[in-house]
Amino acid sequence: MTPILHQLSQNITLIDLQFRGRVETIAAYLIFDGEQAALIETGPASTVDTLLDGVQAAGVPLEALRQIFVTHIHLDHAGGAGVLARQLPWTRVHVHPVGAPHLADPSKLLASAAPLYGDQMESLWGTIVAVPAEQLVVINDGDEIAIPGSTLRVFETSGHARHHHAYFDAKSSLLFTGDIGGVRMPGVRYVRPPTTPPELDIEAWRASIARLRALDATGLCPTHFGLFRGNLAWHWDDLEWRLVAWGELVRVQLEQGADENAILQELKAQAAAEFAKLGVDPSRYDVAVSFESLVAGYARYWRQRMRNE
Repeated sequence: MTPILHQLSQNITLIDLQFRGRVETIAAYLIFDGEQAALIETGPASTVDTLLDGVQAAGVPLEALRQIFVTHIHLDHAGGAGVLARQLPWTRVHVHPVGAPHLADPSKLLASAAPLYGDQMESLWGTIVAVPAEQLVVINDGDEIAIPGSTLRVFETSGHARHHHAYFDAKSSLLFTGDIGGVRMPGVRYVRPPTTPPELDIEAWRASIARLRALDATGLCPTHFGLFRGNLAWHWDDLEWRLVAWGELVRVQLEQGADENAILQELKAQAAAEFAKLGVDPSRYDVAVSFESLVAGYARYWRQRMRNE
């Protein structure tokens, strides 16, 4: 594929991984100071060739790529980490302490994902391999890590997953939000919460939103997809409203005895009405996060809560 690059600042480039042949679905962010480079997100293993083509198209020699940061270990964000690490043995992969064991040995991660994706596992995510232990770097909340031309500050941001970090770049004041900042497509005033199983925690997510709101970020860079500047409070408001409102819809439906398919259809109908008002093709969002996974995450969350009450 022809590389698609977007220059976000003097030294930050967005690489469109063109997942499943679609643009504006999964991003990786390349930071380069003219000598060394770092990546935030790898995307899945199925798009590693596109990623490396993009790195080189941005004028970065592969031997200059020394650091890789993943926001969390889900396959659309870090599935390519092992392939990249093996192709570029001089790189170091930075990851949350809860996620690190699963990059070193992805067998449990794959076993968890396989029932969700079935025979599409390989075509969607590619061949997932382990990151060599000597290339893994565990990072923690509050760490400040030197990167090419800047410093990256690490923020613990659970809610979507227990192994989730957001990263704040000191030079540009851009905030790389992974999935905790929601899914939003360029040019669209609509933020979808990716409430995928198994670790959705609505209250923890709201606490993470509050923490990130307080930062003096000049822009948000969600992995799905792009850079958003201006009125960042609206972005967080829209995400938090939908996270809670959809959660309540699922809770009420479950308490009334509805099955997940009925809930799925109700949620789809609500979203379709919202998109019709916006005049936007909803499939742009559906490729990034499906309604099936959204409902499964909410349903698991509420069933666990109900069992514990």
